Order: sequence, then structure tokens, then C-alpha cells
Amino acid sequence: MHDQFFAEIEERFVRYVQIDTMADETSATSPSTIKQYDLLHLLADEMRGLGVADVRITDYGALLGTVPARGAVGEHAPAIGFLAHVDTIPGFSGTGVKPQVHRAYQGGALPFPDAPALLLSPDTAPDLGKKLGHDVITASGSTILGADDKAGVAIVMTLAAALLRNPTLEHGPIRIGFTPDEEIGRGVDPRLPADLAADFAYTLDGGEPGSLVYESFSADKALVVIDGVSTHTGTAKDKMVNALTLAARVINALPQHTLTPETSDGRQGFIHCYKLHGDAAHAEISFILRDYALEGLRAHGELLQLACRTINAGDPRAAITCTITPQYRNMRYWLDNDMRPVDIARAAYRDLGLEPYDEPIRGGTDGSRLTEMGVPTPNLFTGMHDVHGPLEWVTVQDMALATATCLRIVELGCER
Repeated sequence: MHDQFFAEIEERFVRYVQIDTMADETSATSPSTIKQYDLLHLLADEMRGLGVADVRITDYGALLGTVPARGAVGEHAPAIGFLAHVDTIPGFSGTGVKPQVHRAYQGGALPFPDAPALLLSPDTAPDLGKKLGHDVITASGSTILGADDKAGVAIVMTLAAALLRNPTLEHGPIRIGFTPDEEIGRGVDPRLPADLAADFAYTLDGGEPGSLVYESFSADKALVVIDGVSTHTGTAKDKMVNALTLAARVINALPQHTLTPETSDGRQGFIHCYKLHGDAAHAEISFILRDYALEGLRAHGELLQLACRTINAGDPRAAITCTITPQYRNMRYWLDNDMRPVDIARAAYRDLGLEPYDEPIRGGTDGSRLTEMGVPTPNLFTGMHDVHGPLEWVTVQDMALATATCLRIVELGCER
């Protein structure tokens, strides 16, 4: 029964979310913020205290360790990795998180003490209505909760503790990994696959129990840089070229009623302008491009580049450049060739009474990059909901169920 994990996983999760680990995409370091080390060093100490072997923090900010193989069966079993990311999303405060544990949820709306106008209810969060009797954890309304992905962190740590407490369970090497900077697309350093040394792995970074992700967006980012012509506004006629005006034209040249996150769902991709800054002389626009198919992703990039060329042609005194950088690719391109970790996860779900459903994720995980780099890594549920905002929530029971699922995957991994 997964209720054995309730107290431990709640204690870990509530403690971890109070450590600010917000990533910063403008930083060139890895991790992108020093404060991610606050949680990484804490986890490293806890891992050593549990008896995890080979604990180390790499030069690129990933924390790795091993639960050693055990028993005759374990000598021939595959090495399985379990990973979560420690960082939280930039742009919404993760400082001073005050977790609220709502015991034995009985329905209705849940309040936020620091934001009286906010309410979490089944009207806007339908999955909440399925959690009667669960212990629901939210933030206080002024910050994110950080369940993405400290729910995953708590699950992986509770799994490691459970394995090390159970000397009779035979299993292969279990590789534990915590990565930085997943939220800014930099969680998987090129050295990580070799350092992880897993035959296959799982990220704990998903939502509702039963969800199993082995298909993700393919993703690029784009930076549009606009250099205008600056001059005194009093004598600007026929001389000034306002970079901000051109930035607005670039954005307006793109589809507004399709191909945006707010107008798309399912298998539709999008072009998302998420940051604009600058002045009349110089402006920069940041975009993310997303699609399940590489052909669609390429088309989004070509559309953005066409918009930039068209606007620049209208006033060639300005200089507009559009630089597109690959981020990650749809993990299914590789998992279709090795479905072993997906099949094991499906069997584990069913053994715990869950009917697995394949959920193409409208985003990516560290597993997207790891799979592309040779380590098949589907994504498992954690129970997190409404992430990246103040309404974020998770339940103790769902995190405990995810832990039990991982434990069953370890057991099944020895049999296949």
C-alpha cells in the first residue's frame, strides 16, 4: 500500500518547496542561479545520509548517485535512472513559499491566505473534484508552489529511501539524478547521459495519475534583434526608425487567432512571443516555437523569419535579425525504436490499479533531450496540477502513489 509513504513524502515536499530555486535564462552559468545549489547540496547530504553511493554534483550542476544493485538477480538487471529537476520557472516568484496543507479535502473551493481573491475549485480545476479525502497542498497565493518539479524531487528521494530500507528487494543499479535549469531548456548537459550510466530512465515531471508521456513537442527558441535609427525626437522627421515600432509590426505580422498557445490545443503547435524589451534604438523579442512534427516546427521558424524580412524590407535603414536555436526534439522519434521503459511503466501502473493513458505533452522534459541523446526516458506522473502560477497544487496521496509506481518499476525491471 502506498500509504506507507504519506508522512515522509509530505515532509520532504513541504521542506523542499520552501527553498527558492528559480532559474534565470539570461545567465550563462550552469546552474543558471547559485540558489539552485541550496537544494542540490541539501539533497546530496540527505542522499549520503540514506546510504546512496557515489553521490556527486557535477561541474554542470547535476546531482547524481546510485542505489547499488542487490542480490543475484540484480547483478544482471538493467541500470534504471529516476530523475527530477530542482529549478522552478522564471517569471513568477518562488521566494518565500508558504505551503498550505488542506487536510482530507471535502469538496468546494480552497482559499489562499495571501490572495483573498484567489480560489481553487473544481469549477476551474476539474481534477480537484476527484480528490475527495486527499490532503491537498497549495501555496499561499503570492508565489508558485514549486510542485514542478519538487513533487518529482520528493518522489525520487522517497523512492531511494524505500529501496535502501528494504534489504530483501533484489534489483539492478538504480541511478538517481537531479538536474538544474529544466525550465529554461538547459537541464541536460551533453555529458549527462554518460555520467548517468543508465540503460533507460524516467523523469518524474508529469501530472495526473495514469498519465504516461512518451511523446513531447519538438522545440526551438528564436531571438529577433532590431536595431533602429535613434535621433532627437525634435528633429526626428524622416530620420528616426523606432525599434519598438518595428517590434510591434513583427509581432502583428504573425497569426493572432491561430498558432498561439492561447488559441491552440491537442496536437497543434504554436509560435509564442514571451518577452519584449528595448527602446527606440534597440529591441529584442524572444519567442519559443513548438510542434510535434519537425516539418511543422520548421514551418513556424520560416514564418517568423518571413515576418522579419518583410518588416525589414519596409524600412531597410533598420537591421532585423532572427536567430533560431534548437532546444529539444519529440522523444517519440527514438522511443518508437525501444519501448521497453514504456512497457514496464504501463505494467507497473496496472499493477497498482491505474489504467495508463498516453498523453502527448504540450511541452518538454529532460527526458526529451536524454532520449534524443541515447537514454530512453519517458515521463511519469507526479500529481502536480495548474503549474507555473499561484493556483498550483498537488496531493500527498498522488505523490505517494507515484513513489509506489516507481518502486514497482524497479521490481519489474529485474524481470524484463
